[in-house]
Amino acid sequence: MPFPNAAAASRRASSIAPLLQAARRVESFRGCDPVRFTRLLVLSCLLLILCGCGAGGPAQSDQKKPAAEPAELPTLDAETLVVTEQPWSKVVRTQGSLVADEVSVVGARVAGRVAQSPVDLGDQVRAGDLLVSLDREEFQLDVVQAEAQLSQSRAAVGLKPEDSVAQLNRENSPPVRQEKALWDEARANLTRAQELIARDALTETDREQLVAAERVGEARYASALNSVSEKIALIHVRESELAIAQQRLRDAEIHAPFAGLIEQRHVAPGAYVKVGDPLVTLVRTHPLRFRGTMPERHAAELALNQEVRLHLEPGDEPLTVHVTRISPTLDLLSRSLLFEAEVDNADGHLQTGLFAEAEVVLSEETVAIAVPAASVVEFAGAEKVWRIQDGVARERIVLTGARRGEQIEILDGLAPGDEILRDGSVGKVARVERR
Repeated sequence: MPFPNAAAASRRASSIAPLLQAARRVESFRGCDPVRFTRLLVLSCLLLILCGCGAGGPAQSDQKKPAAEPAELPTLDAETLVVTEQPWSKVVRTQGSLVADEVSVVGARVAGRVAQSPVDLGDQVRAGDLLVSLDREEFQLDVVQAEAQLSQSRAAVGLKPEDSVAQLNRENSPPVRQEKALWDEARANLTRAQELIARDALTETDREQLVAAERVGEARYASALNSVSEKIALIHVRESELAIAQQRLRDAEIHAPFAGLIEQRHVAPGAYVKVGDPLVTLVRTHPLRFRGTMPERHAAELALNQEVRLHLEPGDEPLTVHVTRISPTLDLLSRSLLFEAEVDNADGHLQTGLFAEAEVVLSEETVAIAVPAASVVEFAGAEKVWRIQDGVARERIVLTGARRGEQIEILDGLAPGDEILRDGSVGKVARVERR
């Protein structure tokens, strides 16, 4: 009976024969030309390498084959379940931050020196509370000057302090009454002159003088009416100047436009501010806004009032809010759609700028294959379950998705109707006796 490795030994011997012939040639040419001898030596080395590579081929083919499963498999007593499709809402995870509902950098409407600033960082203010007060002395003097000019304009047309300009009759103003009287006198003189001329008691020259005097009286009366109208208009100008001076006096005190918290105070007493300079930064933190982004592939499914579950801190219960605002355009750089959801913060326990992870529920009507999380085990970076086929449990690599509570979504590797072990940690290749 031939030895198992006789064929391999024969092949090795045949591969060594060329090497022996090359060695004899080298020995015979030892005394020849050095260049030729070097070439023969290199050729012999190459033959040696090739023979060594060839000799390893049969050895590799003689490796042992994996052993087959034993004929008798062990028995495993375990609980099983049948995979089915379950209601599984379509949820997209995203990230974002909490931002303030309103942020206002309150500025100065008038220039002046800061007299006092009763608020500072973190103070809570109500709408209308004093934030900054400027020196009011100069503004008060402007009001006094405007009041004096208004009184002067009213006195020019005979208005008393309690009289209204709207009730003023131009005919009753002193200048107009005076000119009206002179005009009436001129007309009376002209009427009498007409009677004297009829009796040849007055010359034509005298009559012409009286006619001219009557026309002058009429013109002066019209001029007086126009003068009163001009003075009435001047009264309105003075009233506007007084209102502006009073408004500037009020603007010297800057009040909170809405209830909120002081984020920063930009000035201190004694500082001089110009029109538009920032004084304080005021933020409204109730409600807050979660601002996140939706990938372009899901942007068309995003709609108002969709449920959003916010995770602010690990371990905390998620906050349930709803989409309130959606941007009309996609961001060209990130290819995502901006959206907002209002977050109740009446107790003020949340701060602006907090990072949050969100789960946006795009649809409640979808289904998916889901199994208990205990059924999936991980080994060497791969996730697998123990699927039962023909009564034998064997490994099955799966691709998992979202985890919700005790359930985990299976994206690939299982189909409805497959039977698996409920507890994957006890799985092994064995015949399963179902409980």
